[in-house]
Amino acid sequence: MDLAISERPNLQNATLVLAFTGWMDGGDVSTGTVQRLIDLSKATPIAEIDPEPFYIYNFPGSMEIAALFRPHIKVENGLVAELKMPTNRFFCHTEGNLVFFLGKEPNMHWRRFGECLFEFAETFQIQRILFVGSFGGSVPHTRAPRLYVTCSDSCLLKEMEKYGVGRTGYEGPGSFVSYLMTRAPSANIDMISLVAEIPGYLQGANPMSIEAVTRRLATILNVSIDLDAMRVASTEWELNVSSAVEEDEELAQTIRKMEEEYDNELLELDSDDAS
Repeated sequence: MDLAISERPNLQNATLVLAFTGWMDGGDVSTGTVQRLIDLSKATPIAEIDPEPFYIYNFPGSMEIAALFRPHIKVENGLVAELKMPTNRFFCHTEGNLVFFLGKEPNMHWRRFGECLFEFAETFQIQRILFVGSFGGSVPHTRAPRLYVTCSDSCLLKEMEKYGVGRTGYEGPGSFVSYLMTRAPSANIDMISLVAEIPGYLQGANPMSIEAVTRRLATILNVSIDLDAMRVASTEWELNVSSAVEEDEELAQTIRKMEEEYDNELLELDSDDAS
């Protein structure tokens, strides 16, 4: 069986929070946010999905392309010290009635992988699935990321308005999460996708965006966690990036324009709310 359950906590009408590496994990915000929630809530592993049927390891083509698919290996002094194969694990925070999932978006057999998730949801009485993701956009690193929502039912859009999120408008390559969204109603599960727009001009992990999205998600999930350490790391990262940016006048000017546009958009939203 693809789904292996090791523990069976007592959950009722719980929420399953999803994060996937790869697509829609810009700045490591998808996986970084959920990993922080797992760590801070001390959630424990309860199940996993076997990776073997779902991933391509030996993709034909140039070494640069093939490297994107192959497992990461570390060799020290002529000996294999580490081999990282894909993992797909569920972690439970019983007190919060929450389950967190950290995995890799499947390359193949989307229907089969989806059936594993919905089987898990049925077994543990999951009422709602919430995905958190990210993409690179025009948000400056000195401002909070914008959040956009997509829902499996229109009534969920109304519910999410109180969290200050915009509604997604998009046409282009689809994700596995989009596929799950189309399957959720037939499984009698509500599904919400929250995607953060983060600075597109930065590469690598983005601690500020991870902290901001973790804070927003904790509010939405009604879970109490201590984010002070994350805030300190976020502030330090922002200061370091700002110092580096000031050495590139062209980039600094671009970011100042982004900040102005971002602030003007907030002012317009406040004006609309006031009227």
